This record gives sequence, C-alpha cells and structure tokens, in this order.
Amino acid sequence: MRIPLFCILLTKQRRLRLLRLCIKKCVSQRWGIILLITTALLIVALSVLGTLIAGIILLLVFYIVGKRLFRTIVQRLFGLVIERLLKDKYHENLAELWSAVRRTSVQTILEISLRAEEGKLIHRPLGSPKTLPHYDTLMFVAAQMARLPKDVSIPVDMKVTLGSKAEKPLQIDIPLMISGMGYGVGLSEEAKRALARAAKQMGTATNSGEGPFLQSERDEADKFIWQISRSTWGHSPQGIATADMLEVQMGQGSSVGSRAHEPNSIKGKAQKLMGVSPVESVVSSAVIPGINSPWDWPKYVADLRSEAAGKPIAIKIMATGGLERDLAVCLEADFDVIVLDGCQGGSSGATPLICDDLGIPSLLALVRAERFLREQGARKEVSLVVGGGYATPGQCLKAIALGADAIYLGTVPLFGLIHNQIHKILPWEPLTQLVYYDSPYKQRLDISLASKSVANVLKSMVLEMEEGVRAMGKTALSELGPNDLVAVDEWTAKVTGVRRADIRQD
Repeated sequence: MRIPLFCILLTKQRRLRLLRLCIKKCVSQRWGIILLITTALLIVALSVLGTLIAGIILLLVFYIVGKRLFRTIVQRLFGLVIERLLKDKYHENLAELWSAVRRTSVQTILEISLRAEEGKLIHRPLGSPKTLPHYDTLMFVAAQMARLPKDVSIPVDMKVTLGSKAEKPLQIDIPLMISGMGYGVGLSEEAKRALARAAKQMGTATNSGEGPFLQSERDEADKFIWQISRSTWGHSPQGIATADMLEVQMGQGSSVGSRAHEPNSIKGKAQKLMGVSPVESVVSSAVIPGINSPWDWPKYVADLRSEAAGKPIAIKIMATGGLERDLAVCLEADFDVIVLDGCQGGSSGATPLICDDLGIPSLLALVRAERFLREQGARKEVSLVVGGGYATPGQCLKAIALGADAIYLGTVPLFGLIHNQIHKILPWEPLTQLVYYDSPYKQRLDISLASKSVANVLKSMVLEMEEGVRAMGKTALSELGPNDLVAVDEWTAKVTGVRRADIRQD
C-alpha cells in the first residue's frame, strides 16, 4: 500500500482522520504496524518542520522590526538621561557626586557607606591603594664594554642563608619566600596547602602566618617558618618543634597592635585548632604574651632559643618613623633575622587608618635598616628580610642590591593561586573568595593547579632575576651592591645613597 503524496498537504485535522482510517484498514494486515509507525513519524516530522519555519519567520520579523524599535527605545532613554543631567539644578542632579568623587575617591565613598551601615570597625583586605615612593626611580647599571655581561649558559648562584649565626641556619634555593598568611584568620586549608607545595617545588620557605598550626600545611612544605603570633595559640609547641625557622610577629605592613574577631566569626576546624569557644572573641594581643617592657625581650629570646634547638629566630616588625629605636631593641634581644615590612604590605583585613596612615614605604625602610645594621657592626651577623609591595623581579633584585638578603611575597602568590581558576568565581564574587577561609566557595580551588601556578610564578621571577644578574656581568646575588644602581632623580639618590644617573662615574 502506498501513501498518497497529497496527504502531506492536508490540514492537521484531516491528517488525523486519515491516520484513523489507515489504522482500521491495515490493522489486520502484516505490514500494518510498519505503516502505522511510518505515518506517525511523518506527521511528527511535519509538525516539527512547521514549528521551525514559524520560529525562523518570527526571528526575522524581530530582527527587522525589533532592531529599529530597540535602537529607538535606547536612543530615547539616553536622550532623557542626558537632558536631565544638562538641565537639572545641581542639588537635583546626579552629577553632583562627581565633585565628591574627584575630591576623594570611589573607595572612600564606599568605606563611608560601610561605616554608616553598622557603625563598627571596617577591615579592608590587601592593604592600602596609596601610591608611595618605591623602586621605579632606580635603574640597574648594565655591563657592556668596560665590564662584559655573562652568557646565558653561565649559572647564577641564587641561594640564600638566613640566620647564619644560628646552629641550624635556614638555607633556601631562591631569595623569594612566601609571606605569612594565616589559616583561619585569612586563608583556607586548600590555599595554605597549595602555597606550601609550591614553595617545596621551588626549594624555598613558606610561612604559617598568624593562624593556628595546620598539620596538612606542614606536610606539604619542605622549609617551614612558624610564626609566633600575639595570640593564645601562637606559642605552639608543635609549630616550634617542626619549623625550620621561628618568626616572632610584633607587626606587619598593614597591621599592628591588638585586633579582635567577633565571637563565632571563625568557625569549624580553625576554631577548634585555636582552642576558642563559639562565644569567645578571637583576640590578637597588642604584644607577645610575657613582654611588658622593651627590657623583657632578651630573656624572652633566650628562653625561646632553648626550645628552638638551634634554629634561627626572627623578629617581624612594621617599618615606622622610629625604625632605628626598634632595631636597637632587636639587636639587644639577639634575634638572628630581622623581617621588615613596609607600609605597602597587605593583610587579610585591617582598618583603613592602619593601612593608609601608619608606617613608612618599603624602600625607605630597607635603606634605613641596612645603614643602621652596618653602623652597629651587625650586618654580617643579622640577616635582613623585607616585604611589603614587592611584585616584580626588578623590585626584588633592586632590594637585594640595596642590602636585603631575601624578600617575602604575599600578593604575588595569592593571585598566582587563582590564575587559571577565576572562571569558578567570576563574575558574581571577588577573586579572593576562592582562597579565604570563611568563603563558601573555597573548596572549588584545585590544589594541584594552584600550586603549579604559584611555582610557575616564582620560577619565572627567578629566571628574570638571573637574567638581570648576568646582564650586570655578575654570577651571584652576593656580588650585587648599590654601585650596580643609579637614581634618576635627586630625591631617590639622596635617600638611598645611590649616585645620580646624570653624574659621571670614572
């Protein structure tokens, strides 16, 4: 039996009648079922085809008519907005905000709103946005004719020893270390593990930060620095016993003094490791427990040295206008390493006043500290580590030329963690939600990918620094000095002691 071609052109109602007729006539025949299925599929195909054609026609109509209509609507709305802006009086005009924004900043207006919301302290993450004197006005002296540059095949010694006067000094393969970013008070366990793994891959050290001791972080790390913070969990026997260097924290670039987290603001595993109850505030004291005056420091360090078992002991401080007085106390206390954080340093959160208005820039801090240590005859005995605003290989290498032994990096590895994982959080949340402890999205961070990205960042920076050393005709970091730099303005030359670029060198 054949299906007449004219049935394709029938209306839907007539096609259904035809289908019923075919069923009645063919049900007793062997091939009736096949005919039934074929006819049903044909009817479905025709329905789909009709729907598709109708959809295409609607899209064409919308494109032709809707495009003009959309442009007209947008143009009218835009015209109304411009008309209001140009005709409304200032006190009724949206543009009145322009003067306030120009005079202050969008961030300042945002922080005014945050203060107005609850009347509490606000904590800004990642430090100050202020532009301060840094290393841009210093340039390296390249080797060419009078001194020849080194070939790319020549290896460069990038190894650093910290705390050389200690029985077990800390030795790292590169001069870059991962700064203290605490578990629970800042970063998640996933982020801490990734940072520790990356540091191990590069043969450098990672710092615990102000959080409680995290065994999984220690397991991932090779060289581990335990930060003795001003909290109740800071003096952790486990942290002290398993560390390669101890770092007593009295301040940092964007944080100093006492700080308290509201009860139950830190939950879960971190809260248990801190040993605080949900109804307790998580408090960082203004000073290390047991220190009541500057004269208590020598005894404190002596007692700590008995626990350190030969490991170097460092002190971390914020660089301030009274830097030399603080350094004198550090030398009197007999610390092995001084960690100096300039005011460009960041943190997981500090009040805008602490971020913006305390401390001195990292460049000035390094120059003053190095000069003071030399004057006191302590430069060879005491290692100097700097941090705060270091983000490029050039800045790090210039700091080493001015006297730093190693550099702490915080923001660089932090953004390295999320390098190829930002699609997991954008555009609805800020990037840091992938790495913060209190974020509901922290488990989206792939530890293996994150650690590889951070290791790649450090590797790339070190390769650039090696290239720079060869370009100056040197083969080791220890060969660099202020004579390898020139200053492009008088102010930089004056504060750093580096000769000006417009002055001839014989």
